[in-house]
Amino acid sequence: MTSNQTDYGKAGRNLPAATAVGIGLLVTVIASLFIDVRFFAILVAFAITLAVRELSKSLVVGLSDRMSILLQILAPAIVVSAAVWGIEGLLATFVGSSLIVLTVRLLDGQEAYVHHVSRSIFTLVYAPLLAGFAVLLSTQENGAWKVLAFILLTAATDLGGYAAGAIFGKHPMAPNISPKKSWEGFAGALVLQLVVGVVLWVYVFDQPWWEGAVVGFVLMLTATIGDLVESMIKRDLGIKDMGSLLPGHGGVMDRLDSLVVNAFMAWLLFEFFL
Repeated sequence: MTSNQTDYGKAGRNLPAATAVGIGLLVTVIASLFIDVRFFAILVAFAITLAVRELSKSLVVGLSDRMSILLQILAPAIVVSAAVWGIEGLLATFVGSSLIVLTVRLLDGQEAYVHHVSRSIFTLVYAPLLAGFAVLLSTQENGAWKVLAFILLTAATDLGGYAAGAIFGKHPMAPNISPKKSWEGFAGALVLQLVVGVVLWVYVFDQPWWEGAVVGFVLMLTATIGDLVESMIKRDLGIKDMGSLLPGHGGVMDRLDSLVVNAFMAWLLFEFFL
C-alpha cells in the first residue's frame, strides 16, 4: 500500500465522511420534497448533470468536448420533461435526445462513431432516463412520501449490507466484481430492508404489512444489482470511482448507482401496490 492510500477496512470507505455526506444529501432531498416537489425535480436534474459529466469522461473515451457538453444539456432536459409532461414526455425527450446524439456526432467524423454514440446513449439511459422515474413518482398523490420511501428502502440496503458486511463478512458474494460485498452483508441488507418496508407500509401508507415486505425484498435485490452493475462498469474501465466530488462516496454516480435502478422499480411497484 502506498503512502497516499488509506485502508478503511472491510467496507472500503471513509465512514465519518460518508456518513456526513449521506446525511447532508438526505436532508437536502427531504427539504426539496416537502417544500415544493418542483425543487426536487431541479435537484435531480442538477445531480444527473454532474453524473453525466462523470460518465462522459470515464465511460466514453475520446468523446469530443462538443458531445460532452451536449450530453450535459440533454440530461437535465430528459429529467425535467418527466415533471412537465409525465411518462410520455420522459420517453419522447429521451428518444429525441438519442436522435440528436446520432446526428451531432456526425460532425466529429467516422472514427469511433459507433463506440461514441452507443456509449453516449447508454449514458442517457443509465442516468437521466432512470432518474426521471423518481421525478414521475414525486408528481403523484403523496409523491413526496413515495420518493422518500424509495430512498429510505435503497439506503437500508446500503446501510444493512455495510454494517453486516463490516462486522460479519467472510464469504464474498461476487469477488470478481465487488470484493467487498459478502453474503453476510446481503443478509443484513435483507433484514433491515424488510423492517423498513413493513414500517413504511403500515405506518405511512396504511397498507398491509406483507406488501411492504414484498416491495422491500424486490428493491433490495435491484439495489444490489444496481451496485454490482456499476462495480462491473468501473472494473471494465479500470477505475475505482466515477469521480471524487463526494467524500467517502466517490463521484455522484457512485452514490446514484442503486437509486437510479430503484427509481424505476419503485415507480413500477408503487403503481401496483399503492
